[in-house]
Amino acid sequence: MQQPKAPPSPAAALTGPVTAAMHPAPPGFDPATPLAEVLPAMAGPHVSAVLALDARGAPVGILTERDVARRVAFRLPPEAPLSAAMTAPVTTCPADAGLWRAVALLRPGRLRHLPVVGADGRCVGMLHRDDTLAAASGRLLTHLDALAGEDAAIKAAQAGVATALLDEGVPAQEVVGLVSGINLDLHRRVLDRSLTAHGEPPVPFTLLVMGSVGRGESLLRPDQDNGLILADYPDDRHAEVDAWFRAFAEAFNAGLDAAGFPLCPGGIMARNPLWRKTLPQWRHQFEYWAGRRAGAALLFSDIAFDFRAAAGDPAPAEALRAHLGRVLAASPALLAAMAAQNASLTVGLTLWGGFTDDEPGPGTRTDLKLHGLMPLVAATRLLALRDGIAPTGTAARIAALAARGSVHAREAADLAEAFALLLDVLLRQQLADHAAGRAPGNLVDTAAMEKPRRSALRDALKAVRSFSRGAFGSFTGSVW
Repeated sequence: MQQPKAPPSPAAALTGPVTAAMHPAPPGFDPATPLAEVLPAMAGPHVSAVLALDARGAPVGILTERDVARRVAFRLPPEAPLSAAMTAPVTTCPADAGLWRAVALLRPGRLRHLPVVGADGRCVGMLHRDDTLAAASGRLLTHLDALAGEDAAIKAAQAGVATALLDEGVPAQEVVGLVSGINLDLHRRVLDRSLTAHGEPPVPFTLLVMGSVGRGESLLRPDQDNGLILADYPDDRHAEVDAWFRAFAEAFNAGLDAAGFPLCPGGIMARNPLWRKTLPQWRHQFEYWAGRRAGAALLFSDIAFDFRAAAGDPAPAEALRAHLGRVLAASPALLAAMAAQNASLTVGLTLWGGFTDDEPGPGTRTDLKLHGLMPLVAATRLLALRDGIAPTGTAARIAALAARGSVHAREAADLAEAFALLLDVLLRQQLADHAAGRAPGNLVDTAAMEKPRRSALRDALKAVRSFSRGAFGSFTGSVW
């Protein structure tokens, strides 16, 4: 007998798109439509609200059953326009937002209905309060309320949300997915605000995120790794186009910094012209790195090749991903050079099986990002790029490599388990740092762990060491 499908965990539901929880779009009317024509539409099944739409079809007001009871019944004549009874302006939620964002909007605003709008501003569906809030427990809702605030407050509230989910038994990997989703949404919010301040761009563009945000694996304090793909334009427009995007990108990166995403020490940000190009220029850049294969070219490749579109038309990013595949197929030496550089990434185990001391001064803590997560991420990235695997997330890459037979199923299972444990250990350490008033870091006191967990961590690092050495060696020919 087929087992019933388990409901998604709170983190999985909240990380998912609002479109998964929304109902069909309600009826829409011109604001001048008489109520006598509007109200019959609310008598239909499952219709508890209607929208007032402008000439473009975008919502400008909402009329709910409660509005009818409070403002219409025995108060307004049938010929009164919809605009006389509706609530305006109407709060909406973008269709590409995570469900957590809808929860954060519904709760503080005491809203019962939340229209979902597409990129063109038109309503594509409706979220109802009870259905949407069912995705979160009462304790978690308290933390989610803080996610309706300003950017910096949202960033700070991530720790409370993550702690509440971990306390409820949600796996750290799912919690990290939610944290990454919040981080991505913050990028879009800052981008929208920068666009409002600077006006219509001279040419369309796509926002790229890279590094841990691009992989969907960012923890509490990732720095910025972003860029822009600009639509192609004639050379004689360069001064105009570049001047606009230079000011816009400066404001965007400064806004992210204020929201809690530190400026990238390596300058991998849209305000740097190297990371702000047309698609042909990006293609040429990848080709140059493939030919250069040294120094900054390798460092940039490690970060940039985890790119994905975060806002704007995703087609240019998809075209760039396809071109990267062609570049790597024609220049396999680039992957070999990346592997040779990544071979310096070691795991946090001594020759005798103890944990390494990576802490300056008298401490003995181990950096499990540098000496655990990074070797696994780097090795998985190289194999995925070699095999033309499109997903950028490490867990998805491991699964895809196993499906292709590039990694044995047993090893893939061990690596997936190691990845999940490393995320759990690092996330809990960062939450402890946050609670103690310290900046979230990556140094973990392995000696304070209970023996079974310390043993599991040692086994995880051994699996990462074996896999990463084999992966790097398969490109360089080195024997470990």
